[in-house]
Amino acid sequence: MLNFETRVGPDFGDNPPSYPERDVPEWYRDAKLGFFIHWGLYSVPAWATAHGEGGVPTEDAYAHHQYAEWYGNTVRIAGSPSWERHQEIYGTGTSYEDLADLWDANAFDADDFVSKLIGAGARYVIPTTKHHEGFCLWDTETTDFNSVERGPKRDLVSEIGTAVRGQGAKFGVYFSGALDWHVSDFPPIESDTDLFRFRRNDEHFAKYSAAQLEELIERFAPDVLWNDIEWPDGGKGHEDHAVAALLRRYFEAIPDGVVNDRWGVPYHGFLTREYRHIEDIIDEPWESTRGLGYSFGYNQAESEEHSLSGEELVRLLVDVVSKNGNLLINVGPRADGSIPELQEKAMNLMGEWLKANGEAIYGTRPWIRAGDKLAGSPVSYTRKGDDLFILANEPSVGSITLPEELSATTVSHWIGVDGTEIEGTVDASGSVAIPGSLHGQPVAVARVACGT
Repeated sequence: MLNFETRVGPDFGDNPPSYPERDVPEWYRDAKLGFFIHWGLYSVPAWATAHGEGGVPTEDAYAHHQYAEWYGNTVRIAGSPSWERHQEIYGTGTSYEDLADLWDANAFDADDFVSKLIGAGARYVIPTTKHHEGFCLWDTETTDFNSVERGPKRDLVSEIGTAVRGQGAKFGVYFSGALDWHVSDFPPIESDTDLFRFRRNDEHFAKYSAAQLEELIERFAPDVLWNDIEWPDGGKGHEDHAVAALLRRYFEAIPDGVVNDRWGVPYHGFLTREYRHIEDIIDEPWESTRGLGYSFGYNQAESEEHSLSGEELVRLLVDVVSKNGNLLINVGPRADGSIPELQEKAMNLMGEWLKANGEAIYGTRPWIRAGDKLAGSPVSYTRKGDDLFILANEPSVGSITLPEELSATTVSHWIGVDGTEIEGTVDASGSVAIPGSLHGQPVAVARVACGT
């Protein structure tokens, strides 16, 4: 996957645009866990090639795209599995955009839906407001291709935002800045090169995107602006509709807001890393994002073998946080607005674990290193003030070994399954037994005083 912060063209020479100076706010760094919601026309067919860890050959990656939310592109690649399946189910006369009239969100209750995300531990929630297909999920004045005029006949962004803020979490918006297949006339994207070649960069489209983003800011005051696949080059200069001016107005309206790194300009807030394992601490604030399976949009072809278990989800969260990151995990609802049981099962386990162990996650910062593979269970570290949390990733092993920096430590306190503390004693070799009651946990947590 690309590192978007490295894509910073075009070059304006000695007269570059002036970007606002903003640090990533502490609320974002403290939050640690957010939920993406990928929901759109692609949720109607809800299908993509199910890959798994092995993936497919590079030359087939787009014809066999693992992301169901890319169905609108994949279905245009003649002979692709999505193309063939679409003909079988919908017939040759049904276009992708015709699916808008088949989208029925009758099972969606925003308060109930959001309560499941909050219950899973989310501190911020970011729905897709417009994905690459160009279908807007709010009552926009820029196009009739939206969820109020067609399909659900509802302002889904407004419903989700009201529910999120009503339940005390931060609300952000995902927006596809430079890809909009509804107002473009390009061949299907079949390579990473095409991803940046087959998109509009003209001034008219840049103004269209800017008008939509301005609507989202004015109507929803999002705490996070999560842009995707850069911004049209016709909107990267000094103009009033360009990125620099948009970001200045955004921060004037929401001083404690934050943006990501996918704008294609020499400015970013937090870094994004998509479906990637990061080896060590990244000094800049960053965010790991992925689906619970191998797709963001719901893919009915995926089964348990393609999806993170609750235990794996907890360990992923611990790994990311120990390396100075936030985890933005995605839930992909069915078209009707219900959360697939496989996803909800993993979410529930993470939520239960966080109820007892959240103090080792929320509001923490990385220690001098992310973890160790000493004798006993491999461990990750997080720090809060003078407390060091040692997170044992394989509790069933039965013990951990303290790092040499803590050789003088004689007592540790384990966090029990109900959140109460269990005293643990360090033996002469620096080993600490993991209480038997924690052996079945995805991660067991000990607290020790570190003073650094």
